[in-house]
This record gives sequence, C-alpha cells and structure tokens, in this order.
Amino acid sequence: MEKMGSDEPNFEEFFEEKKRVRNPLVPVGALMTAGVLTAGLISFRRGNSQLGQVLMRARVVVQGATVALMVGTAYYYGENPWKSK
Repeated sequence: MEKMGSDEPNFEEFFEEKKRVRNPLVPVGALMTAGVLTAGLISFRRGNSQLGQVLMRARVVVQGATVALMVGTAYYYGENPWKSK
C-alpha cells in the first residue's frame, strides 16, 4: 500500500485561507433562548400556564434576535459574489 503524500490538502492551510469572523453575542443569544425555553417548560409543568405563555413569547423574541444577529454578521463580514475584484 503506498503512502498518500503531498497531494492531500492540508487542513491548516485551508482554514487559514478563510478565517471566519465569530460574533461572541450569538452563543449568548443561544444560551438565553435555551434558558427562557427551559423556564417556560418548567412553568408549564408546574401549572402556571400564563407565565409559560409569556416565556414562550419571550423565547420567540430572543430567538429572532439571535437569528437576526447571525444574518447581520454574515452580511457584514461576508463576501459579495457580484462585486468585481
């Protein structure tokens, strides 16, 4: 069996070419979404459906803000394929 040599791409070089810009607020938003979801499910389980409904609506708002933050970051730091170089 012959050894695979230099024809294979080097993963370090591949990832250095395109460094991704990470937004530290996206994981915070994801954790907030999970926390509000958990609190809402707990309140439903305990029988407090009014608080559960408020928390589920809050979850939708927080989740929407997180998705908007991800899309905004991708748009801001992304490459435009229609722009000439």
